[in-house]
Amino acid sequence: MLNFGLTSLMSRATQFLPTSVFALWAGDLALIYASYLAASYALVGDTLPVWLADEDGWLRITIVVVSLVVAMYFLDFYEDVQHQPGVLLVQQVCLVVGIAFLAQALLSYGRGLILFKWIMIWGSVGVIVVIPLWRWLFQTALVASAGAESVLLLGSSPIASSLAAALRERPYLGRKLIGYLAENSGAEQEMADVPRLGLISDLKSVTEKTHPDRIVIGLSARGDTLPVVDLIQLRFFGTPIDEIGAMYQEVFGRISLQELRAVELVFAQKVGPSHVEARIQTIYSFVIALISLIVLSPALLLVAILIKLDSRGPVFFRQVRVGLHEKEFTLYKFRSMRADAEKHTGAVWATLDDPRVTTLGKWLRRLRIDEFPQFVNVLRGEMTLVGPRPERPEFVSNLNEQIPYYRQRHYVKPGITGWAQINYKYGDTMEDTVTKLEYDLYYIKNFQIALDLMIIFRTLKIMVRARGSQ
Repeated sequence: MLNFGLTSLMSRATQFLPTSVFALWAGDLALIYASYLAASYALVGDTLPVWLADEDGWLRITIVVVSLVVAMYFLDFYEDVQHQPGVLLVQQVCLVVGIAFLAQALLSYGRGLILFKWIMIWGSVGVIVVIPLWRWLFQTALVASAGAESVLLLGSSPIASSLAAALRERPYLGRKLIGYLAENSGAEQEMADVPRLGLISDLKSVTEKTHPDRIVIGLSARGDTLPVVDLIQLRFFGTPIDEIGAMYQEVFGRISLQELRAVELVFAQKVGPSHVEARIQTIYSFVIALISLIVLSPALLLVAILIKLDSRGPVFFRQVRVGLHEKEFTLYKFRSMRADAEKHTGAVWATLDDPRVTTLGKWLRRLRIDEFPQFVNVLRGEMTLVGPRPERPEFVSNLNEQIPYYRQRHYVKPGITGWAQINYKYGDTMEDTVTKLEYDLYYIKNFQIALDLMIIFRTLKIMVRARGSQ
């Protein structure tokens, strides 16, 4: 049952990360284990099975492997599968190995479950050799397999142009755009970098020549006439046909408001978490928040003292925000701005390098420490760990009127972190708000615990790397 559960969780996680990332991670894991097992056999010999089973050999090696893989994760080894090979990669692997040696040194003060010195040394040498070589081979295979699925676009809408550019920039997705069919004879300008193969009416003849593996419909206007008979015939012959909005979600990880139609939400098999999923999210959010507050209480007390020493004003920042079903609640944060920040301006969006932020507040924001008091909001049931960020009521009323589907982000509890926060930059414009809403709607539509876990882990990395928040 446990194995089935893990397999199910992994299969769900592949919806949000390219399969190539998991393949790269699995290869790293196997080769790192192999390096230390080989070093162990070379030094222990035929007694290796005894050492592994009876002398905590497996546990000792696993501790090293975990420290290496965690370090690789935090150093962005899995952010870009097209990791640049060469001297830089070798240097980064050496840094990862150095972190593993540091972890071993720290373990020596505990139970002493450290790897024997020469096994650690020779195993690490193996890692420094095989990981760069494996990643070079992986990237070579990735380039060779790029464009394994050929895609034909029907239409030349702006979103189709964005999708075409993304497919060119991300060959690891395994898709190649072979061209597009225009709605009319004057539509070339929208898709200047993609070959135009004819008009929409030429679909049958073009597919007979090009044999695309997939057809994506991305017309500029909903009223444009589709060659329905030809599309049905292609579908019966086994050619997948998608609306561009579906592939856009897959490639960009967000829903295009430009392509979203209300009927798609009405007839969707799932829109948002079920009652059971929402309850499970509330439970694990409560447990993690409670444990975090208990464990971090000494550090949080120190932060409170530093805030009082840094500037005048209260330790905590309280502000009314809009939560589930547009109910208002009081959100808590460590104060990172001057106490009179909005005295003369009223309610305004925070900006990058906001001059109202205090000296200490800049670091609290970069490390996201200012968000920690929101664990109290989680305990009170007003928030969860993951969800759309709660907005101020002064802005919500206007945004509900100006942006379609903005009200739908309030159908789930707001979160301390979210899909939009880990995928999009700082933003203080209406365009940024629309983009973040697209990420929020994607999260709500595809809600899964696996996605929550991925968001939490990526948030931890952002905190450790001090990439900041707003």
